[in-house]
Amino acid sequence: MSTSYAHLKVENKVGYIEFYNPSHNALPAAMLATLVELIEAASVDPSIAVIVLKSGGDRTFCAGASFEELIAISNPVEGAEFFEGFANVINALRNCPKITIGRVQGKAVGGGVGLAAATDYCMAITHSEIKLSELTIGIGPFVIEPAVTRKIGLSAMSQLSLEASAFFSAQWAQEKGLYMKLCPSLDALDHEVKSLAEQLCTYNLEALQKLKETFWEGTKHWGELLQDRAAISGRLVLSDFTKTQLKKYK
Repeated sequence: MSTSYAHLKVENKVGYIEFYNPSHNALPAAMLATLVELIEAASVDPSIAVIVLKSGGDRTFCAGASFEELIAISNPVEGAEFFEGFANVINALRNCPKITIGRVQGKAVGGGVGLAAATDYCMAITHSEIKLSELTIGIGPFVIEPAVTRKIGLSAMSQLSLEASAFFSAQWAQEKGLYMKLCPSLDALDHEVKSLAEQLCTYNLEALQKLKETFWEGTKHWGELLQDRAAISGRLVLSDFTKTQLKKYK
């Protein structure tokens, strides 16, 4: 596939939100904004009971933010706006009243780990390694940290973010609580995701909504928190260190 897309498809009361970008599913700002719109639309669609977040292709789930746009940032305002892209998606998933399932079919890096962590139940295949590489370019995983720490704990988050050059196995991610289930193949993953999503659709939707609220207790301040975190990254991306590192990717 050579064309980027993001769309919502409904099957048996399950809303499948799928995104794809040829560059390892790295997400530009426009696509992040579209994902917010799709999540918000699915949140109020009466034909949808459960939401699945997935990406296209069979390798990388999400490589984080678009490096082309990252390199082009020229001032702190642009920087904050850029990093608010993932903040807005995380908050859209958090505020969504419906249960969300993450379907991770490959490696997740940076913001991709944040997306996985922001779903309510995440499944992956056995080679879905994860990495937080932000420190290697002079910034940090500030925006996604609350979502990731909420899932795997502070100790594991510290290890993941400080060992910024290392990929961590899907088994490690499952042990820490990011992935709830690992599957041996893409077909097996799709079967498990479909089975769980459609089973959830048979339950009392009001009970599911109340349960989701309990999952996210104590996070109402995240709207402001993640904006503040985006501003931190927006300043750091303009540092001499980061500019030097980013030149290697041009």
